[in-house]
Amino acid sequence: MNYNHDLHHRRSIRLKGYDYSIAGAYFITICTHQREHLFGDIDDGEMSVNQLGNIARLHWQQLQEFHSHLRIDEYIVMPNHLHGVIILLDSSIDRPKSISEIIRGFKTFSARRINTIRQQRGIPVWQRDYFDRIIRTDEELDNVRKYIINNPQNWETDTDRQNT
Repeated sequence: MNYNHDLHHRRSIRLKGYDYSIAGAYFITICTHQREHLFGDIDDGEMSVNQLGNIARLHWQQLQEFHSHLRIDEYIVMPNHLHGVIILLDSSIDRPKSISEIIRGFKTFSARRINTIRQQRGIPVWQRDYFDRIIRTDEELDNVRKYIINNPQNWETDTDRQNT
């Protein structure tokens, strides 16, 4: 099938004109491909991660080891998605990585490891895109943290719960 701009054009869900490499806090949600439940289960309002969930968690935690201008704040690995707050610090680096570059690397390296464990090559682990929200106030940051912490208790009503 040939490329058709009208059929294949994807609109960006990023805030137009915003520089996603500047210091600030960002709320990130990354869903698994087709919202497949890969990372564990919710039991009595508690997330119980499996081996693949541990891989996703480890790769998320390691982001700050590879990006000196990044700090991981509150996060949770859910059965079919990950919620997390990334804080980009002021950097002396000439060109710090943007959120999209950071997430692309996370998805690439975690998917490789997950697919090695699953003994599958080239099978999508993550959805093509991700969701982000720029956190602008301390109150909003506190609310996002509470949302993340309470996510397992709200699993039964979570719109990301179902495979689509």
